Order: sequence, then C-alpha cells, then structure tokens
Amino acid sequence: MKHRIVVLGAGYAGANAAARLAKRLHPADTEITLVNADPGFVERVRMHQLATGQDLKHRPLTEVFAGTGVRVRVARVTAVDAERRTVGLADDLGEIAYDTLVYALGSAAADCGVPGVAEHAHDLAGKQSALRLRARLAGLAAGGTVLVAGAGLTGIEAATEIAEARPDLEVSLVARGTLGDWLSEKARRHLRKAVDRLGITVHEGTDVAGVEPTGVVTTDGRTIPAQVTVWTAGFAVHPIAAATTLRVSATGRIVVDETMRSVSHPDVYAVGDAALAPGAGGTPLRMSCASGVPAAYQAAEAIAARLTGRPLPPNKIGYTAQCISLGRRDAVLQWVTPDDQPKPSSLTGKTAARLKEMICRTAAWSVSHPTSMLPARRRHTVPVDRSRAITA
Repeated sequence: MKHRIVVLGAGYAGANAAARLAKRLHPADTEITLVNADPGFVERVRMHQLATGQDLKHRPLTEVFAGTGVRVRVARVTAVDAERRTVGLADDLGEIAYDTLVYALGSAAADCGVPGVAEHAHDLAGKQSALRLRARLAGLAAGGTVLVAGAGLTGIEAATEIAEARPDLEVSLVARGTLGDWLSEKARRHLRKAVDRLGITVHEGTDVAGVEPTGVVTTDGRTIPAQVTVWTAGFAVHPIAAATTLRVSATGRIVVDETMRSVSHPDVYAVGDAALAPGAGGTPLRMSCASGVPAAYQAAEAIAARLTGRPLPPNKIGYTAQCISLGRRDAVLQWVTPDDQPKPSSLTGKTAARLKEMICRTAAWSVSHPTSMLPARRRHTVPVDRSRAITA
C-alpha cells in the first residue's frame, strides 16, 4: 500500500507543503491528497485589493497541481479524528484516511469578544468576506464613512488601500496604541506622512468596546460614526484542532516542534497560522505568509526525511522584513532581526512598493509553479516499513 499523505488547506502554507512533498517523494510509494474548500488558490495577502474593486488572477488548484501527482479534493473539512487518522468532510462527502496529516487550515477573523463584530463589521480574512466588503464599498456614495478597527499590518493596508481607491470617502483608523509603534522611527515617520497624504483620520490610544450599525463605541464612552466598519483587530484559528486530542495552545493552535510535527501525535504536522511553532530564539512564529511558506518547506522536508531514513533538516526559519503596502504606489519595508524585532533601517516609498509587489508575486508564483523553485533532486523512495513516519 502507498503511504497516504493528506494536506488540509491550500493557502500559502498548505499548497507549498503539498508541492514540496510531491517533489521529494516518489508517486509509486506515496499518495498525496490536498483538501481545500475553495477550488482556486486565494492570494490572502491581497484581500484589501480585492475589496477595493481590483480583480485578482484566478488560479484553479487542479491546474496548479496538474502533472505533480497531487490529488486535489474540493471539500470543506469538518473534523479530524487524530486517533483513527481520518478527516471528516462536509456535505455527506464522507471521510479521508491518512498515514501522515499536514494541517494547514489557516485562520479567520477574530471578534476578540467585542459585541457587534459578527453582526455589523466586515473583515478581510478570506475571499468571500473581502467580496462582501467590496460590494458594500461600491454602494457608498461620495462622502461615505469607513472605519478600520485595528492598526496592525492588515488594518494599515486596508485603510490606505480604501483611501487611495476611494478618495471621495472619509476613512478613519482606530489604533489601540500609537500608529506603527512597533516600527523603526524612519518607518513610523513615513507611515504618518502616508496616512496624512491620504486624508485618513487616526484615533490613537483607542479601544473598541462594541460595533454598531452606525459605527463603533469606545471603551471610554465615545462614539465614532461609520457607515462601514472593517474589523482587522485579530485572527483566530478554526476550532477543528481544539476539538481533537491533539495538543493545542490556549488559542487553539497545534503545538509543534522544530520540524512542524505535533508534540502529541507524531503522524500529524501543522504549518501556517494553525501551528504554534518555535521560531528564532524560541519566539513563536507569527501568523503570516512570511511564516507559513518556510514552515511548509520545513514540514515537507522533515516528512520526506523521516519516510526515507535521511537526516532531518535543520530549522533555519527567521524573518527578514515586515512589508506594509500603503496603496499601490507606496509602502514600508521594515527590516527585522530573525526573531522579528525591528532594525533601525527601513525602505520606503515607490521602491518599497515595487519590492513589496515583487514579494507578493513571487509568493503566488511559487504556488502556481509548485516544483519550479525546488532544486532538481532525485525523488526518494519510501521504505517498505510504513511505520517509520510514526515512530521515527
């Protein structure tokens, strides 16, 4: 029998993990199935562009993985039974059995316990929610008001993209602390100039206590009016893993070791937002494409190594920069240490925008050409002892 590898989720992490496994393992010995709810690859880092009316390239997963040996299964995952080694699918599609599971189901918007978020706010955590926001923004007349709650990377990109695409709207941004307070001084100055240039009103030192149809209420009792509220204050993983016997963190992320292997179930690996993985200096990797792709490579190489009895790859995952687009023609690239701490230097302006765009295109290209970026190395043959993946 072939060794059955099932990859759940075809975002940046899952798609890259499946592609690398297909490159490293021989199809005569392995069967790789990629399960995803959407039939196409979604460029999640561009959801703010989709929301403002820009069209993104369609990348059907069946075309992406044509000729790779990866079997694409379009279905929504409803459960994982880590003891029986099965994955349950929605709409009476049954279940899939696995010998090795790569869990990459990503994350969704988190309401952070704030009343009214689910009922009255939009988010940018996925394609469907971005399309709903797109329709809502398109329906706003000149002079309409938009409030973005949350001034992290996603919030800043959303506010600046909306303000640039729709200069006829009044856009505001709510920040719990000081705008860009984690950035270097140079980057903060440029960010401030950008939001001023775009006419964005920034409410610093402000916490949102509730979201209403006509705006938000702050913890100090103020009301900030808005016809559209965009919630970017945080992300949460899907509850599927927490409902299993897998060891998870308090936030539901699967706890893994340096090879992205579950610390409780050796036949399960987790990558991307769904994993609580150690990074440089022991600091957990943050939820991001910058973490998900190298974690996917690490997991795939470790799986191939364990199946073939080869040495495990060292974990060299570390950060280089935080990239923040400020509309289509401006950006900030904050250079960081491997453990994600800001350096004094940063790149700003049009040059940073071009580099940010190149990074985004490269990330999507790596998915659209899943084996092109890998060195031409002979595929390994899985040993006859299929228990190696579990006991090694």
